[in-house]
Amino acid sequence: MRMTDLQRCEVRPGRLVEWTLDPATVDRAADLPDDSRRPAYVQESHVRTARSVRADGLFMPTWLGTAFDIPGAVDLDVLQDALRNWTLRHETLRSGFRWAGDEMRRFTFDAEAVSLRREVVGDFPDADELIQRLQDRFDAVADALNWPNFLYTAVVRQDCTSVYLAFDHSNVDSYSLQRIPAEIHELYAAGLEGRAVERTPISSYIDFCESERADADRIDGTHAIVDRWREFIKRCGGKLPEFPVDPGLDPAARMPTQKLMEERLVDADAAAAFEAYCRPFGGTLVGVLAATSLIAHEISGQPVYRTIVPFHTRVKSQWLDSVGWYVGGAPIEVPAARARDFESALHCVRGELRANRSLARMPIARVLRLLGSEFRPTSPDLYSIVSFVDARGIVGSGRWTELKAYGLVRVSYGDKACAWVNRLHEGLRFAGRYPDTDVAAKNMRLYVERLRETVLAVARHGAQVGGSGATVPRPRRVDAVSVEVVEP
Repeated sequence: MRMTDLQRCEVRPGRLVEWTLDPATVDRAADLPDDSRRPAYVQESHVRTARSVRADGLFMPTWLGTAFDIPGAVDLDVLQDALRNWTLRHETLRSGFRWAGDEMRRFTFDAEAVSLRREVVGDFPDADELIQRLQDRFDAVADALNWPNFLYTAVVRQDCTSVYLAFDHSNVDSYSLQRIPAEIHELYAAGLEGRAVERTPISSYIDFCESERADADRIDGTHAIVDRWREFIKRCGGKLPEFPVDPGLDPAARMPTQKLMEERLVDADAAAAFEAYCRPFGGTLVGVLAATSLIAHEISGQPVYRTIVPFHTRVKSQWLDSVGWYVGGAPIEVPAARARDFESALHCVRGELRANRSLARMPIARVLRLLGSEFRPTSPDLYSIVSFVDARGIVGSGRWTELKAYGLVRVSYGDKACAWVNRLHEGLRFAGRYPDTDVAAKNMRLYVERLRETVLAVARHGAQVGGSGATVPRPRRVDAVSVEVVEP
């Protein structure tokens, strides 16, 4: 689905309704015993970053969400049951964290203890006022340092109801969000028809967190994975990689606000042709990274493009239906200055991903701890990313346009630029957030335009050399590398 913000997701006037966890449920959280299953390293890093930034006096909302329509007049009781039943499927949503000194500890409610409370907030005839209300509420509730840290809302009208759900990032990733519209629609339709939805049990993200953490804690600072990260960070100048174009930041200034850029990159035909050319090397992700390496060299003169590529960690089928933050990162280095053409860059990216993808299964936060690096977070992002997701296979994706389904990103503050390229049925979409500076805006626009030109040139002619526009023959068939990715 399209990744955007509340301001761009077609919010329309209507009557606002909210669902939160029942206050009686929340009050009992203090009496719950500790859950022995520990937070995932990515969760702990996220919460500690939020606490560190808050201690420095800056409130930095970072929630994620989804929006979609339910056509026709809605039955709020049935919708409430659908939302509760969906919540109970996913254990992470009834689990939170508390502090014991400097240690994060988990608590978890049993399913039967969880209920929702509905409140009719009122009518909002003005869309801008409604957007501000939604954003303010999501900022306050879907916060890393709160529990519960999610909020469900609906904007009710006679012809259709728009549902807006927001979650702290510790509970969800992009793949989780994109599955929600179809799941809620299925539960709502079943409720209207008075039938049960037959479902196999869904594996718990909390169980995954404990398993992943146990594996990560078995390595020490002498492990080969840690050595590879150590050398990568050293070649990055002792820090994690930045976006490959200048953001124009003043080092002495406060944390900058950010802007969002969201637009269609190319249509479905061009996306398919680009994918076809890149498929022997691993597909569109490899093509996007190869193009980015050449564009970065063209714009900034960087001889080597270094980045951390996000990969999903749902390596076992039992986690496919589970809501959670199943994402790791793999470092790659592309010597763009030595690439003769686009095909050469494809070869290099393919080799880097083949060699390094397995590193994504080791949480970066664990590696940094073993390296003894401080890396005290001052931003919601440890590093910048260029991410690719092919969402066409997700259940319900064919109706996303009809149902006005969106993935929501809260753009607030940050000194890093991040970009997402999504393959949808209608083509490739680009979304990026970046520091609100004139230099960053100019360079991000230049990057997007050059990326579009490269994709179109490859789609039409086969390949393109940097900015010269020269073409090369189609590549011979070679072994592909699997590169399924989910943005973190």
